[in-house]
Amino acid sequence: MHERSYTDWIEYPHARLRFDLEKERGTPTRFLVQLEYRVDGEWRPVAHFDHNPEGTYGHDVTEDGLHMDVYRDGEQVRTKRNFPSVPLSAAPDYCVSYFKTNADPLLRRFEQWHNLTTDR
Repeated sequence: MHERSYTDWIEYPHARLRFDLEKERGTPTRFLVQLEYRVDGEWRPVAHFDHNPEGTYGHDVTEDGLHMDVYRDGEQVRTKRNFPSVPLSAAPDYCVSYFKTNADPLLRRFEQWHNLTTDR
């Protein structure tokens, strides 16, 4: 099994992208692409995409398609669907690209929900 994990800044020093991927024979078996915001020194989820058909709460992108879970106060409050059909092999990169392109409105809403201000 091949594993790959990293974090990448979206807005330094308070917003980042977390990427976790497991592959078997070149095919993703599990992934998480999560937009995170640092609040009081802890990273909190803003939104994420995932694929984990073997997990208790996971789902299979090949059956269910992509969806993005949105979080407020550490709880899932919304699920955005209607993403294009993406092959499983391309899904992790699609999710990274989506967050890099669309992080701003997600982060601004998170800041409003949590009464956060930054020095942008």
